Amino acid sequence: MDSKDLAQYIEATDGISKPWLLVQLRLKKLQEKKDTMPPGEYLQQLQDIQEDLMKLGEWWKGREKEVF
Repeated sequence: MDSKDLAQYIEATDGISKPWLLVQLRLKKLQEKKDTMPPGEYLQQLQDIQEDLMKLGEWWKGREKEVF
């Protein structure tokens, strides 16, 4: 699945409200651009995505059925 397909899936399933799907989309887009980026820039963007993912924390605990 490429980033376009993933974006369409997120849109079709109302995934905009699911931050982990948006992180996956960012990762997929970064993966697709990796070969055209300087290694340092790629690493920085990857770290930014990882930081944002960690900020999500465990907000989903107790709501697993609702959000997954």
